[in-house]
Amino acid sequence: MGKAIAYLVALIAGVVVVGWVVSSLVGPFLFYLLVGALAIGGGAWVYSRVKRSIAPGTRTQRRIEAAARTYRMRNR
Repeated sequence: MGKAIAYLVALIAGVVVVGWVVSSLVGPFLFYLLVGALAIGGGAWVYSRVKRSIAPGTRTQRRIEAAARTYRMRNR
């Protein structure tokens, strides 16, 4: 457990250092433009994964439909 926490702290510190170096080299405007593009791209990726996971015919979608049928049958 201690190694995992140490690894996580080192990873976060590395990300912060790399971000600081890139921001000082590239400039604040381009740095935030890059961060924004990464955030939008990541959001689009997550959205597509979630949308695909509850598509018709998937296990998740069948479970949602079964729960809805059960709920409707109970509350007549």
